[in-house]
Amino acid sequence: MNGPLDGAAATLAPAPATAVTRLTGLVGALRAHGFGIGTGETVDAGLALRAVGFTDRERVREALAATLLHGGAQRPVFDRVFDLYFPLGRGPAAETYEDAPAGPAELAALRDRLAEALVTGEAAALDRLAAEAVGGFGGYGSGPESDGWSSYRTLGRVRPETLLTRVRERLRTAPGTADPEFTDRLLDDEIRRRIEAFRERVRTEARRRVAERQGRDRVARRAVAGTADTVDFLLAGRAQLDELRRTVRPLARKLATRLAARRRRASRGEIDLRRTLRRSLSTGGVPMRPVLRRRPPRRPELVLLCDVSGSVAGFAQFTMLLVQALHDQFSRVRVFAFVNRVDEVTGLIARGSADPAGLGDRILAEAELTGWHGQSDYGTALGEFADRYAEALGPRTVVFVLGDARTNGSDPNLPALRRIADRARRVHWLNPEQPSLWGTGDSAAPAYADLVEMRPCRNARQLGALIGRLLPV
Repeated sequence: MNGPLDGAAATLAPAPATAVTRLTGLVGALRAHGFGIGTGETVDAGLALRAVGFTDRERVREALAATLLHGGAQRPVFDRVFDLYFPLGRGPAAETYEDAPAGPAELAALRDRLAEALVTGEAAALDRLAAEAVGGFGGYGSGPESDGWSSYRTLGRVRPETLLTRVRERLRTAPGTADPEFTDRLLDDEIRRRIEAFRERVRTEARRRVAERQGRDRVARRAVAGTADTVDFLLAGRAQLDELRRTVRPLARKLATRLAARRRRASRGEIDLRRTLRRSLSTGGVPMRPVLRRRPPRRPELVLLCDVSGSVAGFAQFTMLLVQALHDQFSRVRVFAFVNRVDEVTGLIARGSADPAGLGDRILAEAELTGWHGQSDYGTALGEFADRYAEALGPRTVVFVLGDARTNGSDPNLPALRRIADRARRVHWLNPEQPSLWGTGDSAAPAYADLVEMRPCRNARQLGALIGRLLPV
């Protein structure tokens, strides 16, 4: 296990690093993405590598996945990191192509060979073509060699998605093909799957080349997207937000279990000194069995006040759905949304659980959230909430304000937030921006933080931890 990872081009790329170095690098990168990998699992992975050897790269991948991963949701991140530390080797053809000029004739020839490989579905051919595509069309820079490689640039030149019709015609005329009208839909789905697999090969190849220059550890931590619960709310795209919504129910179940356990522990209460002393009379004044003062079960009331404008909308919508899934843990839940006006959307959230993807559009369409302009105005929204919905606040109410505290140059209306904090039991402000940006530009975060607790909450993992820790029992 301490020897170098030598192998053929179709298996693992030769490299001077030892197996131990690669394994520990892989584990370190996965830990940086939030994977809970302990020493025991790392030792098991080493034993698995010794058992399967290094002649079959996919067998190595599956052995490490079986020993290091704790769930299927971690697999996409693992595969991308694995490809950096245990990359495919490059054959002589790929090395030759990298030095060749990449003009229109070479591009047309590569597209012809790619269409043929998509017809056959041969993995080795697609791997070689991905390496050629990145080497020939993905480089950028002004030096004698490329300063870097871009999968975006490569795919923009090669455009594999435009080959669907050509590949479909080749497959339809293949011997043994059934009725074309019946199989067209199945063929299109299969071709799109093969094209997307090729696009992922291109991304992997570009990351591998960048890692050779900048270092695997750096690329693995910065250029590989993490699991859904670690994606920055402000940077998440539509596909990542859809994936986040699918994590609402599992996260809610985990939080509900944690809150119930905290509530059980808290219900035991403090020691009742008078009753404990009375009971100790039967044991000669020695308090052998302390008596606890039982607390009546009282679930908190929760109020959400959410900015649903611009880039913070995804953060607010995910939190709304999470709280709706946790509604049994509270005696009452009320949800208010705002841009520059405030409106209660509690009913919309309850109905939105059946269609979480359309929740944001439904809120913007059915609630009155904007006045004469469409920019967020925290001062006006806080003032309107304090005036119109003061009855929603009380000594058992916990308020979560969700937003980046950027006022677009308007008055932050600190007295309104002070009135809300005076009426509620506790006010927590969850800010999806990183703290280094608080107070920059039009951010009023430092001023608001002087009145209420403001905490950074940039992804779903942080949100779950904060809700589980901050909510009273």
